[in-house]
Amino acid sequence: MSTPTVTPSVPPAASAPPTPTANPPELTATRHHPSGTRTVGQGFTTPWGVAFLPDGSALISSRRSDEIVRLTPEGAVTSVGTVPGLALDTDEGGMLGLAIPPGRADVLYAYMTAASDNRVVRMSFDGERLGSPEVVVTGIEKGRNHNGGRIAFGPDGFLFISTGDAAKPELAQDPESLNGKILRVDADGNPAPGNPFGNAVYSYGHRNIQGLAFDSEGTLWATEFGADATDELNRIEAGSNYGWPIVEGDVDDPRFARPFAWWSPTSAASPSGLAILDNVAYIGAHRGQALFVVPLAGPEGGETFRLFENEFGRIRTVQLAPDGALWITTTNRDGYLQPEESDDRVIRVEF
Repeated sequence: MSTPTVTPSVPPAASAPPTPTANPPELTATRHHPSGTRTVGQGFTTPWGVAFLPDGSALISSRRSDEIVRLTPEGAVTSVGTVPGLALDTDEGGMLGLAIPPGRADVLYAYMTAASDNRVVRMSFDGERLGSPEVVVTGIEKGRNHNGGRIAFGPDGFLFISTGDAAKPELAQDPESLNGKILRVDADGNPAPGNPFGNAVYSYGHRNIQGLAFDSEGTLWATEFGADATDELNRIEAGSNYGWPIVEGDVDDPRFARPFAWWSPTSAASPSGLAILDNVAYIGAHRGQALFVVPLAGPEGGETFRLFENEFGRIRTVQLAPDGALWITTTNRDGYLQPEESDDRVIRVEF
């Protein structure tokens, strides 16, 4: 299941975006150049969620399947169970993000599309099989598009959930709606203490977030699919409004948070998965078919560099492994760019 190691060339700098917002002075960034890549697993169809266990193996979801599998660094694949109730009547819905609480190996959280909504469920895990799902968060509107779906535990121990606007842009500006938001809840799905609106909402004005990650200072960052104007990388602050659908990109309006970095449609970004290593953001550029590299501080802070351009196709998920490598997933098999018989892969990027 593995392929020979490939040593990439030094990534070229893309066109520099406008000057981003100021970086925290204590944050430093080191931009890494990978030493090579290795295919860990193949034969997947739209692998979406990657959640690492303490032993370095990962539980992986595929958007069009209710089955969760375990993939070891050596490439062994075993099924750990199915999640009942998955609905496949939405183009961008299905079995999406996965998360395991830090230091745990006995429970898995999953973001999924059900018959009536998008929801987060929790399942026990005994090391071999998943238990029955228990609903943690429900009532997130689903749509054929813009279902969000990334989940991640923060350094504060709470679960952060990205939701899309379900193709109803007005929901993103409603603090009482769960859509077009980043949510912050406890392990049982209750609004986390200190949330700005007294409910589960942490930030709002989002269109479709598919990447969440924390830097070394515990700050949350998110990637966001834009509409016709701008894709974004945002530093997330509690209670902030990120503008959708009123504004996109860099707009000088004190009502809205400015993006840290942004890309026009001509940059072919469509930023999806996000991982942060040594305060450098690694972003799966879906349409761009590359791994975007964005230092979060220093003289290159906010600049975009590209790795693996047109090498692996569309990159969906980027996840930091316990040993410091990145695992990325491709989603080329759902009929857009590659023939149906092609296989999606999970690829390890080594430093």
